[in-house]
Amino acid sequence: MQRNDRVRTLTYMALFAAISTLLMYIEMPLPFLPPFLKLDISGAPILLAAFLFGPWQAVGITLVKDLVHLLSTQTGGVGELADFLMLASFALLCGYLYRYVHNRKGALISLSVGTVILVAVGALSNWFLLIPFYSKIMPIEAIVGACQAINKNINSIAAYIWVGVVPFNLIKGVVISLLTFLLYKRLSGLVHRQPKAAPTRIDKSRQV
Repeated sequence: MQRNDRVRTLTYMALFAAISTLLMYIEMPLPFLPPFLKLDISGAPILLAAFLFGPWQAVGITLVKDLVHLLSTQTGGVGELADFLMLASFALLCGYLYRYVHNRKGALISLSVGTVILVAVGALSNWFLLIPFYSKIMPIEAIVGACQAINKNINSIAAYIWVGVVPFNLIKGVVISLLTFLLYKRLSGLVHRQPKAAPTRIDKSRQV
């Protein structure tokens, strides 16, 4: 990679990291799901970066985003760690799959498989990281009660995972995958467009 190309890539990556960080602060609750779960689309710039620049570049953007978010964390860093594990896994898988099947079908396959990984890692992160953290702040019964007030089917932590966390991350994966799929081709032409070379000046005094 030439120096100019490297600088362009780093500039775009910094821009994507900034956009992703801002989007993480814009959250929206979903009806019939626990109040702790709020949807944001900060993963879309990360997936776009995985397709445009590569999987590890996308992981770097995810790390920057979550480190910045640590400055205003309300979970002692546990929420940011869970977010990093989920989105980094999603981006790594999507980036590598799309690299080997570099077409529209490959994009759809990678985003679909990546969504499954997002759901799985999200369930594990909640079970082993987020729930133990929140259980130190409020009793498990209170957590279940708050969820049951929204959805009566959530009567245990296991039900919270299956009825709340899994559908939530499935919706999240579909939303950011759809945004990535719709925006990628338009951004690809812009990001990878090569600047036109300056016309060569002809020195007429040397012409014979």
